[in-house]
Amino acid sequence: MMNFVVKTLANAGALGVAIWLLQDITLTGESTGKKAWTLILVALVFGLVNFLVKPVVKLLTLPLFILTLGLITLVVNALMLLLTSWLAEQLDLSFHVEGFWTAVLGGLIISVVSWALNVVLPDGD
Repeated sequence: MMNFVVKTLANAGALGVAIWLLQDITLTGESTGKKAWTLILVALVFGLVNFLVKPVVKLLTLPLFILTLGLITLVVNALMLLLTSWLAEQLDLSFHVEGFWTAVLGGLIISVVSWALNVVLPDGD
C-alpha cells in the first residue's frame, strides 16, 4: 500500500511539474486545495492508465519498439497522457492537454521527473 501511495505522489509531482512548465497542459480550480485534490485524482487516473493500457499498447507495438530502438516510447507516453486528459474530461476533472506535441513534451517531462522522484522517495517495500 505504501508503494502505491509513493508512486501516486510521484505521479502527482511529475504532473505538477509538467503543468508548471507547459502552458498547454492546464489544471484549473477555484482554490489551491481544489487544484491539489484534482492533481491527486488525475495522478490516480494516470497511474491506472499506465497500469492497464500501456502494457497492451507496448505489446501491440513491439515491432515499432524494435525498429525505432525504443524511441516510440515517447509517442506511447504522449498517447497515455492524452488518454488521461480525455478520461479526466469524462470524470469532470479540470485537467487538459492541448495537442499531440505538447503531450510528447509533457510525457518526456513526466517520465524524467517521475523517475527522479521514485529514486529519491522510499519505495515502501
